[in-house]
Amino acid sequence: MRTLSDLIRDIQVTEKSGDLGTEIKGIAYDSRKVEPGFLFICIEGFKSDGHDFVDAALAKGASAIVAQRLISVPEGTPLILTPNTRKALALMGSTFADHPSRKLTMIGITGTNGKTTTTYLAEQILIEHGGKVGLIGTIVNKIGDRVYPVKNTTPESLDLQLLLKEMAEEKVTHVVMEVSSHALELDRVAGVEFDTAVFTNITQDHLDFHNTMENYLAAKTKLFSNLNNSALKKKVKYSIINADDPSSDAIIRVAAGKILTYGINNDCDVQASNINLKGNGVSFNVQTPEHELFLELHLTGLFNVYNALAAVSIGLAEGVSPYDIKNALEAVKGVPGRLEPVNEGQAFTVLVDYAHTPDGLENIIKAAKEFTGGRVITLFGCGGDRDRTKRPIMGEISGRLSDFSILTSDNPRTEEPLFILSQIEEGVRKAVDRSKYSVIPERREAIAYAVKMAQPGDVVLIAGKGHETYQIIGDKVNHFDDREEASKALKMLKNGD
Repeated sequence: MRTLSDLIRDIQVTEKSGDLGTEIKGIAYDSRKVEPGFLFICIEGFKSDGHDFVDAALAKGASAIVAQRLISVPEGTPLILTPNTRKALALMGSTFADHPSRKLTMIGITGTNGKTTTTYLAEQILIEHGGKVGLIGTIVNKIGDRVYPVKNTTPESLDLQLLLKEMAEEKVTHVVMEVSSHALELDRVAGVEFDTAVFTNITQDHLDFHNTMENYLAAKTKLFSNLNNSALKKKVKYSIINADDPSSDAIIRVAAGKILTYGINNDCDVQASNINLKGNGVSFNVQTPEHELFLELHLTGLFNVYNALAAVSIGLAEGVSPYDIKNALEAVKGVPGRLEPVNEGQAFTVLVDYAHTPDGLENIIKAAKEFTGGRVITLFGCGGDRDRTKRPIMGEISGRLSDFSILTSDNPRTEEPLFILSQIEEGVRKAVDRSKYSVIPERREAIAYAVKMAQPGDVVLIAGKGHETYQIIGDKVNHFDDREEASKALKMLKNGD
């Protein structure tokens, strides 16, 4: 238990009133989760404003309030005003949880694509090294072998701090986590002391939130420029950067700590060569500052060479032996929803992937073209209430690179599915005529159509949702899993239905 005075020590306070010695039993930013003796922090959200729920929080027993603007509270109720309650939530959450990141080796991975696979690969390397690893990401959160559900790629700051606290109590040694641009911009990771920051790449995504690519990149750079802030651990910090990405120089300019670069084409510290791509994997040499490795991965695609190089670099920064790095990476059979095969004995390949950005879609189509002797049939859509500018771009990419494209719904949310598809179709039409694509709004029907049209030797790419087990239509979340639907369609095809 902490006093209010303890909790506000690290935040900017513009005004304060009431008894700062009040003991705080817990913190909440959702009035429904307030319990007697809790501190309630008012967050201005995108759909609702926590300042409007102060009375509800007080009715449930909140003993103190932190706000961003002057509000009315009963006489004697402690009130703290601060310019940024989101940042305050993060810093106060860290203090309340007893600064758990200081007791853990924290590895943060940011970038448009590759974050999830890189975290999985790095996790395996650190386990091989003998560590107990916590994982925080898009698919699952894990403490050792225990799996927890995921709401955001990077949890809200208070939830993150409480998860890190649990990890510290469970004697976790290393935490590998995906750090989204939203989390960096919204201060969700303020109060987290990272030891290693990793940059995979940056391509167009989330412009509905950041508005410009410059803003998007600026959000990413915060992970690197803040690396030495409040550095209380006595160890070398690392900035690990993809040297082949055009934005690498911008990251390097602001990066703190020791810089370790990786790549294929440009001069770098950890470099791949002699790359041999196959349908069931990829092999290549890796030259490091002190060693040379030969890796044979069960993951395919040039983008997975980059993901593996990032993971190798993390291993080197953590002092893992080349032998352990090789053993760990070669043991990974796959990552859920990342070029994940669906096999019911058919004579063609079906792969499910999370690719939902222009670059991601281009990567998986190119990967499929490198190992198939037949056609590449690409099925995808674009999410509603998200960046609209990428829709025609993704359409053009699929039309240009695929042998046949099937446009369908992703998570349309509150947008009209046919409107989303019309914007994608604008791009497809720039690349091919109407005989090279179909528009099938109902995703289940589209998957069945793709499977039915496939011939021996073809590859069917089902892109956009990957590991997701739901589809959001309007305000309803419906169960939907591309892998399940592909499996059902293949079984029906096998049975002649």
